[in-house]
Amino acid sequence: MEDCIFCKIVKGEIPSFKVYENDSVLAFEDINPISKGHTLIIPKKHANSLWEISEEDLTEVHLASKKVIQAIKDALNPIGVACLQLNGRGANQIVMHYHLHLIPRTNEEPELPVSSWEIKEGDMKIIKETADRISGAIK
Repeated sequence: MEDCIFCKIVKGEIPSFKVYENDSVLAFEDINPISKGHTLIIPKKHANSLWEISEEDLTEVHLASKKVIQAIKDALNPIGVACLQLNGRGANQIVMHYHLHLIPRTNEEPELPVSSWEIKEGDMKIIKETADRISGAIK
């Protein structure tokens, strides 16, 4: 896609701080990091979201994430790493190219709002109805 910033990074038109690369994926440091070592993993082939990415590219992104998260652990010794992937503007996806965030966490940093929410019991009838609707829609 011509105007996609991540496609431009893949083509080398925009510089990046590469962490890992193979024929299918590219991992690089986020230039607006939530924490030190915040890394993005993208497929080289453009896909807007999880709805569009091919199974092969999705597999390659997550296989690469296994390598990169181990390197983050070895290099930075975080107490945890948040793996975050957003789909669509309603989920606050900013760059419309599938990407997985690996966000190292340390004791000094505040909780990530997306990984910290109030635990409250749901309505089991509604939960079951929703599960039935979703499972019925699986193709």
